[in-house]
Amino acid sequence: MSRTLTELAVEVLSTADGREKTARSHAAAKLWRESRAAGAPLAIGDATPPDRPARPARPELLAPRDMPKRRPGSEHGRIALIHAVAHIELNAVDLHWDVVARFAATPLPLGYFDDWVQAADEESKHFNLLCDRLESLGSHYGALPAHAGMWRAAEDTATDLMARLAVVPMVLEARGLDVTPGMIDIFRKAGDADTVAALEVIYAEEVHHVSYGAKWFNYLCGRHELDPAPLFRDLVRKHFHAKLKPPFNEEKRAEAGLPPDFYWPLAEETPGRHN
Repeated sequence: MSRTLTELAVEVLSTADGREKTARSHAAAKLWRESRAAGAPLAIGDATPPDRPARPARPELLAPRDMPKRRPGSEHGRIALIHAVAHIELNAVDLHWDVVARFAATPLPLGYFDDWVQAADEESKHFNLLCDRLESLGSHYGALPAHAGMWRAAEDTATDLMARLAVVPMVLEARGLDVTPGMIDIFRKAGDADTVAALEVIYAEEVHHVSYGAKWFNYLCGRHELDPAPLFRDLVRKHFHAKLKPPFNEEKRAEAGLPPDFYWPLAEETPGRHN
């Protein structure tokens, strides 16, 4: 008997080693795509994801205030920046498999699962691209400390799919669209063409992930006859524990289906609105 999609998702979430996790992620995505192409999609199932995904012993996870400052002008600083982005990508693998498994009981079209399986598959590729760069520079994932708060968005939205879509793809991944061009410039100026190439792949594909969030958020708003922009802002106020900071990459955000009236009002509010 074949495994269900949620069982495959839980296998990924329960795997600690980053390279092994992404290998399982790629394999699960391949099985899903093949079953869809054959006209006999895997059953979605109802396997329960862990509250927190398995993680390797390294990197050491630190509170944001304890993270060392990166100075991207030096090679060590650039390695630290690659490591930080690799950590984000590994968390994104788990976030996308979690949104497959955790909300599987919600009545959703198969296209919802197509999108998030594709996103998880791409995030797995991104993690491995960055691990390859770290290793080529004499380092590795786990060699430096990493941000301990990356899973907080998942915990804060564990019971609300619309909040999860608002906070993870439409805030956190949209932030990636804002900051990645600047990172690409750092590595281009340093003459690191291979890291530039990796980041350009990530930049192009993250637009898709933000668009999946906007697409399914709007779909659920339509189902419940809700106005998307004010609901988005209300959910971000409730579940996101930082201020939205311009400048925003309005062109790429719009390409992903995220118009300015969603996020600019949040950026213009006072920082104490979450208290």
